[in-house]
Amino acid sequence: MPSRLLSLVVLALAASPLFAAGEFYCCPDAASGRSICGDTLPEQCRGRAYRVIGNSGNVIKEVGPPLSAEQKAEQAAEARRKKQIDDAAREQRYKDQALLDTYAMPQDIDLAQGKAERDVNLAIQDTQARIDEARAKRKKFEAEAEFYKKKPMPADLAKELRTLEHEIKIQQELLEVKKREFDTIKAKYDADRKRYYEVTKRPPTAAPSNGAAAPALRPR
Repeated sequence: MPSRLLSLVVLALAASPLFAAGEFYCCPDAASGRSICGDTLPEQCRGRAYRVIGNSGNVIKEVGPPLSAEQKAEQAAEARRKKQIDDAAREQRYKDQALLDTYAMPQDIDLAQGKAERDVNLAIQDTQARIDEARAKRKKFEAEAEFYKKKPMPADLAKELRTLEHEIKIQQELLEVKKREFDTIKAKYDADRKRYYEVTKRPPTAAPSNGAAAPALRPR
């Protein structure tokens, strides 16, 4: 039905005492092509596209037909994708703020990396000292064990040797873990430098080497 004629129908309905002034719901009749209108959604319009029209005859809102199962699935998938994007953006903003709260200037990243590497170096030195101490003890007990080549070794001596072998193995494994931490530290602070530059647009600084912190620049 032409919009002008539809408006006339709505105006006529609005003037009728059978309808209270307000919104009207209209949809085309599938059989006749004529519009079916009511102050509530007509039964013939349920499950179909319809228009909401004010009592002045103007279209307030157009409602499309119900979504198919496939369309609903696509809509839900799109909503999930949008939520994932929004969540990722919010998480990145949180990380960026934490980065800026941690480093006031690029040189702070160098200082933090230098400290982290020095701490690892100290841990490596401590672990190596434990290994050396255990090896010295083992050497002492091995010398004592030489006397028992042709007779049973005392249980206490055998236990000490086993304990020291286990201790050396554990400390050597720990030493390897500590050595690998240098790669982890470098990767972390390289990533922090890169993101700091992206957020602040400041030029990146060179990473310190061998655990030595880069000197801080004085602000001019």
